[in-house]
Amino acid sequence: MKSLPAHYDEHVYPIGIMNARTTKIHPNLVSLLKMGAGGLMSASSVSGGVKDGNMKRVPHTKPPFTLSEIKKAIPPHCFQRSVLCSFSYIVRDFTLSFLLYYIATTYFHQLPSQFAYIAWPIYWALQGCVLTGLWVIAHECGHHAFSDYQWLDDTVGLILHSALLVPYFSWKYSHRRHHSKTGSLEYDEVFVPKPKSKISWYSKYLNNPPGRALTLIVTLVLGWPLYLTFNVSGRPYDRFACHFDPYGPIYSGRERLQVYISDAGIFAATFVLYHVTMAKGLAWLMCIYGMPLLIVNGFLVLITYLQHTHPALPHYDSSEWEWLKGALATVDRDYGVLNKVFHNITDTHVVHHLFSTMPHYHAMEATKAVKPILGDYYRLDTTPFYKAMWREAKECLYVEPDDGAPNGGVFWYKNKF
Repeated sequence: MKSLPAHYDEHVYPIGIMNARTTKIHPNLVSLLKMGAGGLMSASSVSGGVKDGNMKRVPHTKPPFTLSEIKKAIPPHCFQRSVLCSFSYIVRDFTLSFLLYYIATTYFHQLPSQFAYIAWPIYWALQGCVLTGLWVIAHECGHHAFSDYQWLDDTVGLILHSALLVPYFSWKYSHRRHHSKTGSLEYDEVFVPKPKSKISWYSKYLNNPPGRALTLIVTLVLGWPLYLTFNVSGRPYDRFACHFDPYGPIYSGRERLQVYISDAGIFAATFVLYHVTMAKGLAWLMCIYGMPLLIVNGFLVLITYLQHTHPALPHYDSSEWEWLKGALATVDRDYGVLNKVFHNITDTHVVHHLFSTMPHYHAMEATKAVKPILGDYYRLDTTPFYKAMWREAKECLYVEPDDGAPNGGVFWYKNKF
């Protein structure tokens, strides 16, 4: 593995890289990028990534630019965090959530049964999307992108994530390690692809439409709680790993107390839900809260899956991995109107991996600013997410180096058994 600065801490962002001395961009940089520094697939493609299903492998060689050069291209105000602006998005989401709750609890029981059967699924979908937006804000708190005050970020994040049954600090630490090791086959934390020799024996029997549909359903419904509880799809550890275990291998001794605090937040939320169930009934709770939460969990898994799973994305073993190469091995996706509902975590994910403390309300401007610098290293897939989900489930089954590749440390998704 390439060496990192002596003061680099895998539990936080690559500060040594972030503070690298800014240098001037070579005048021929953009022209060099347009030439395409990586291997290409033979399918037709468009500059900057993938569009309308046409594949173009992104470059896997060392980028001809540095993180400081990318940062220099972004207007300085994009890195400024505003407490007022950040809270305005919480107010917006809570207002929409309460409006949906009010409509459901006030009017749905007055509807004829045949209309109620239609109204409730619509409520679940809409409420689930709005609550996913709140989930994204809590995720920003974990990145210290909500405000300039760490205590405020952690307080807001703990409340929001606990209300959605997420262990805030526990996931904050594992997710930061994902950001520090993105694209590494050995040390990335989640959605780590396996080589063909290590995939499950039954995988080839699920490589068909019914098997694919079953796999996607199970993944979207159960993927998030299975990851938190059993580390399913996560980095392999030498013993049982669980986000609720303060003494598990995911965490260091200095993080143990905050894992306990995360567990306390989950316990408090569960206690409230128990009393709501006693007062209103389990059916009421499931209709108002449980089903929207399933939508939130499903979108969370889908968004993360599509951000890091794509036939054009490389993965690296320890001989090839570098932080910047790994951070660029992500893809922006287009979710239509949901981009705004999800606070643009979907279509600005590349910039988010480069500068994770940047607030979401500046990420679109920053993405536009860095595209000329990144060139072919930036990728955007405008395929509708429901089509992309099916395509990636079909195409991205395991990773292997290309046959006859001069360097076997670069792995690509494949699906042939």
